Parts: sequence; C-alpha cells; structure tokens
Amino acid sequence: MISNKAGRERLIFALDMVEDMAAAEEWIDALKDHVGMFKVGKELFTRLGPSLVSRIKDSGGEVFLDLKYHDIPNTVAKASEAAANLGVAMFNIHALGGIRMMEEAARSVREFSEKMELPAPSVIAVTVLTSLDDADIREIGFDCSTAELVPKLAGFARDAGLSGVVASAQDVSSIREACGEEFLIVTPGIRMDEGITGDDQKRILTPKRAISMGADYIVVGRPIRMAEDPVAMANRISGDIAEGLEEKEQH
Repeated sequence: MISNKAGRERLIFALDMVEDMAAAEEWIDALKDHVGMFKVGKELFTRLGPSLVSRIKDSGGEVFLDLKYHDIPNTVAKASEAAANLGVAMFNIHALGGIRMMEEAARSVREFSEKMELPAPSVIAVTVLTSLDDADIREIGFDCSTAELVPKLAGFARDAGLSGVVASAQDVSSIREACGEEFLIVTPGIRMDEGITGDDQKRILTPKRAISMGADYIVVGRPIRMAEDPVAMANRISGDIAEGLEEKEQH
C-alpha cells in the first residue's frame, strides 16, 4: 500500500493569494509538513521577491518558481541561472519561446549548477495554460486543438533537454506517448469533487484521476486555501494522490 507520505511528496501548494510576508509565513508554517513543495508565482514573487524563497527554504520546504520565463535565449539563460542560485527545486519557462531558448536555459542551469556545486533544479516548460481551451487557442491564431498542440510543444521541450512540462492532466497520455515515462509532468487545474466557485480553470481533474493518468506532481491552490481546515484538506489530497499511484501501478 502506498503511503500518504508518497502522496505528499507529489503535492505542490500554490502559495499565491497572500498580501504580505506575515500571511505567507502563516501558510508556510502550517503546511510545510503536509505538502512537498510551495509554488511561488509571478504576483507573489513580484511582491515579496527572493526573500520569500529564502523563507521557504529556511523552513525546510522546497520551491517551484512559477515565473514562466519567455524572452530572448540569453535573457532566459541568465534568469535560469538566477533561479538555480536561489536554490529552487523546480522552475518553468514557456515552450512557445522556442527550442533555442529552451536549450539555452537547460544548458545554463546545468553548467551553473556544476560550477557552483549546487543541486540542479528541474527545468520544465509551460505548454498550453489550463485556462485556455480549443476556442481560445484558435482565437489567437493556432489552427489546431489543445490536444494536438500540447504534445508537440512537449516534444520540443524534451528535445531541448528540459526535465518536463506543465500541462493539463487531460494531456498526460499524449505527452507520455510523445516523450516517454521519465519525462516529468506537473499538472495544475486540480479540483476536488465539490468544485470551486469563480474558477478560471477550464481543463481540470481530481488529484486521484490526474495521478492515475500519469501526472508526476499536482499543483493545488484554491481547494486548500478555501477549506475550513487547510491542513486536513492537504492531507486528504495526499491520500487521494496515494490512491492514484496505487491505481496507476495496477494498470
């Protein structure tokens, strides 16, 4: 039987909707023993900066830096080195920046980490945001569906030397087929059965379903933040992930 601890290691909490360091510290202290990683996104990093990453690291937690770097190759390479220097466990860039940009990011992180004798973070690419559906991507000029675009972008990321991708759980099977079993898949857009009001995610699944389909990590924000007992909800989700891992092993 797979333990809740194994599930917890695959749970990333989206530490996004806080106004100041004091509020962030409350969430860090409450959840540091109940989640595997804290996601720090654009809004929060812009507000609180590298000191937040240091605070999470000092607590014993790990960080997924969700800044989606997307710029010319040299700029993204330098930003990637800076992320590695912060000691984050994982960070992302945008696949639509192109293969050369992704190659430069992967190379710079590898060389910088070796030079500084630091653990190299996992570099993953964003494929298609989970807030977008087929109508959205056609509206911005693509002549294909999300189901066609996502594995193509994931293949580019794999060829560029990245560790994996961020993608909807509904795209996991096609990514696995295109990129293999060792390629990391981090899945946002996770919701529990009850649903959340005012949601901007369009392509969503439950934790158990996402993991059983082959996701390696899941990102959860609202279901934990909005729960009456966030710690209990995090533990419940860890159990759900563990069940998904068992179901996956049986297939």
